[in-house]
Amino acid sequence: MNGTQIYALVKDKPIVVRMPTNPSRIVVTDGFHITHPLEISYSLKRTYYFKIVCGIENDQLLVGLILAAIVYMMGLTSGILFLQLLSITPILYFLFIYYIKRKEFIQIRPV
Repeated sequence: MNGTQIYALVKDKPIVVRMPTNPSRIVVTDGFHITHPLEISYSLKRTYYFKIVCGIENDQLLVGLILAAIVYMMGLTSGILFLQLLSITPILYFLFIYYIKRKEFIQIRPV
């Protein structure tokens, strides 16, 4: 919060943050990934709710791994090398999001 305060986030537990200045800037990090700074202008009686989410949801990860396994098995049984190589594209996509697009991996979304 404004580069001075750090709040620990616990899964499914809300935290209350008092805004010392108007506007305030919020940044979320896990040590390796960092979000774009979110600037919040607020009024005295206004409450904002945000959710911190991952850029790769659990459903996307599961579908990508299942798709990779199916395409790999198709390539393995048919002997087509291209299908075996194509099966690693979901893994490469996840690695691209994780390492290259680090600012989009963790996101602050309004609830």
